[in-house]
Amino acid sequence: MKKKMTFALAFANRGFMPGELIYGAREDMVQAVTAAGYDYIAMDAELTRFGGVETRDEGLLYAKWLKEHDGEYDGVIFSMPIFADENGAITALQDAGVPILMQAYPDEIGKMDFAHRRDAFCGKFSVTDVFTQYGVPFTVMKPHVVHPLSPKFAENLRDFAAICRVVNGMKRCNIGCIGARTTAFKTVRFDEITFQKYGINVESFDLSELVFKVEHMADDAQAVTEKIARLEAYSDFSAVSEEKKRTLAKISVVIDEYIRDYHLDALALRCWNEMEQILRVCPCVLLSELNDRGIAASCEIDMCSAVTMRAMALASEMPTTVLDWNNNYGDDENKVILFHCGPVPNSLMTDKGHVTSHKMFDKTDAGSGCGTCEGRIAPNDITISNCQTKDGKIVVYASEAKFTDDPIEEAFFGCAGVCELPDMQNKLIKLARGGFKHHTSVGIGHMKEILKEAFTTYLGYDWVEID
Repeated sequence: MKKKMTFALAFANRGFMPGELIYGAREDMVQAVTAAGYDYIAMDAELTRFGGVETRDEGLLYAKWLKEHDGEYDGVIFSMPIFADENGAITALQDAGVPILMQAYPDEIGKMDFAHRRDAFCGKFSVTDVFTQYGVPFTVMKPHVVHPLSPKFAENLRDFAAICRVVNGMKRCNIGCIGARTTAFKTVRFDEITFQKYGINVESFDLSELVFKVEHMADDAQAVTEKIARLEAYSDFSAVSEEKKRTLAKISVVIDEYIRDYHLDALALRCWNEMEQILRVCPCVLLSELNDRGIAASCEIDMCSAVTMRAMALASEMPTTVLDWNNNYGDDENKVILFHCGPVPNSLMTDKGHVTSHKMFDKTDAGSGCGTCEGRIAPNDITISNCQTKDGKIVVYASEAKFTDDPIEEAFFGCAGVCELPDMQNKLIKLARGGFKHHTSVGIGHMKEILKEAFTTYLGYDWVEID
């Protein structure tokens, strides 16, 4: 999933300020961006006075340059080494079409004479005020002023890169819906037209077509043979018969074809109970493998979870998963067992898990549910998030928590972990009253503020604060 990101650099100028400071800012910013592992593009410094943007004409020149490089940059960093001219700034960036990070230089004690005083602290407000008047979204971070070569700006840059990945990856994406909503699960209903309003295109596939393709696929097809090898390397299939293994491989091949042919970025699958009744397998491990290679894959046709999984995968550049709010953990009011039958990617588990038969299906139809991936979720700092479609809007929440190393008895089937969530009882009340489902999406790391910025500032989602 990882791609080297590129930022377009822009620098502010204002006539009566010490413009010579812009030259040093250009060197600082290039050093900061490249040291963080990113790439950059910048307009030739000789084209404008001191290489900054001040006048309307200079703003138009920069806007033209951006348009010529459309598609080559993921975000813009607008650096204010000195007090900025808001007219040139808005002219330059009002049609940038990507996230914009506002960075302003701090003044230094001992360098407050006119030759060195920057006043960027003040000038930043002039720019953000005018951008707000024009309705042009932008990102501001703490602290209000920060030097590009400081550790704090390195953090800002890392978070801004994540915001750019989420925004650019979500404003145009394709999500596959394989099968109709499971009849018993009204909780996972969603509005496809609402998704489309936000740039999320849904491609629907009838489950009967998948079953037909599987049943008519040759056992010795090269794609099937290669997929069996892939699955055996991915998880422990020692308890799975060759027949079941071959069926699971065929299902995975068909899903891969949908992903390839329809350019799917994420998907949700109707995982029960037709697959168990007709194909005699359970596709949990296939979703686990998809998640592990970066295709956000949700079970139970939970398309809303697929959306937040996709967003968190973009933010963290790590696999994500979907889990049930499943069990209390004894008397601890801030701990919960998050569980699912097996869509958790190996990279989030303590080991690669083992594929077995689904105990719930075995209870009434023995041997029908081979394909769950059992194991335990590794301790980690995490972000949880999910969304719903409501009155033509996407409504979303996120919070931060952690998986602990608290034990779960061996008899507990599926893949699970103990999650510690501060003030959990109040959060659960807010989720229940807010109409959120029994699922939550999980990603590695601290992403709440990144998601909030991407979702609300740029993508237009409605945010529900549960913390």
